Amino acid sequence: MIRDGAELDEQLSNPTDGVIDTFRRLDGDLIFLGIGGKMGPTLARMTRRASDLAGGPQRRIYGAARFSSPGLPEELRAHGIEPLRCDLLDAEQVGQLPDVPNVVFMAGMKFGTTGQASLTWAMNCLAPAIVCQRYRSSRIVAFSTGNVYGLSPIAAGGSRENDVLSPVGEYAMTAVGRERMFEHFSQQLGIPTVLVRLNYACELRYGVLVDVAQKVLAGEPIDLNMPALNAIWQADANAMALRLFDHVASPPAVFNIAGSETLRVRQIAEAFGKRFGKPTTFVGTESADALLSNSERATALFGRPRVSPDQMIGWIADWLLRGGTTLGKPTHFESREGRF
Repeated sequence: MIRDGAELDEQLSNPTDGVIDTFRRLDGDLIFLGIGGKMGPTLARMTRRASDLAGGPQRRIYGAARFSSPGLPEELRAHGIEPLRCDLLDAEQVGQLPDVPNVVFMAGMKFGTTGQASLTWAMNCLAPAIVCQRYRSSRIVAFSTGNVYGLSPIAAGGSRENDVLSPVGEYAMTAVGRERMFEHFSQQLGIPTVLVRLNYACELRYGVLVDVAQKVLAGEPIDLNMPALNAIWQADANAMALRLFDHVASPPAVFNIAGSETLRVRQIAEAFGKRFGKPTTFVGTESADALLSNSERATALFGRPRVSPDQMIGWIADWLLRGGTTLGKPTHFESREGRF
């Protein structure tokens, strides 16, 4: 079991030996752009810990965001990360950020895109262009999403990095636009870049597995419209993303970061039902396709995730039964029309 939020964040930010080795090779300071999301704070903490364990010159680590969540700047400072308030849509503000050779781009807009299409396009396409021009002399690890692929046959084992992109919905289209901005400026300006197509990072307070677990616990039916999914423990996703600094390239390298297994939603729900001692009911029809990513390329480099789906299910079930807090932000993973 993971006892509380402090222990959870400690676990999510614990670097692997591979991450520490990466930071022994990586020179210079680092900035996270869009650090205020669900993954940014623990990813930055892992960076701080790995950098300190790697030794060498002291590295400054910055985290830039608008910081709409109160208390996050103080939390970051307590862990050796320097918070910087910045609107990434404002080129003048971005221009005042510190010069650093290493950039992690995490900014983006997904939830609430329905009805805010213009802001979604600006955040997901204009901000990357501004950042690339500002950090034209840096290495960039840029987060993207598996939503760029669209649905694929479950039997095929998930979309691969060289598949044709078939985005469904406004968000997915802007996610392709984000990638195209990084591709354009990487080639035009020679920026070494990696695109990280993530699908899906989970922890105890948030993620596709938490969505299913909460519905089972509440006695609500499980929607089978999206019959299968990928899930990766957030600490494993954090570690793989940081190790991608060893693989930046121009044109950008592309990596799927996802769970190694294709998980059936029906089986996940039944596993939670057994742990909760509750019956499980279902609605919808299982299709032959789903939003899935094949992570064999990343697995060949970094190995399989340390935390298995069974372990995640066990931790989440225990957390919810003990009344552990959640972020209250459903992923809407079951959406087949790309509406978020």
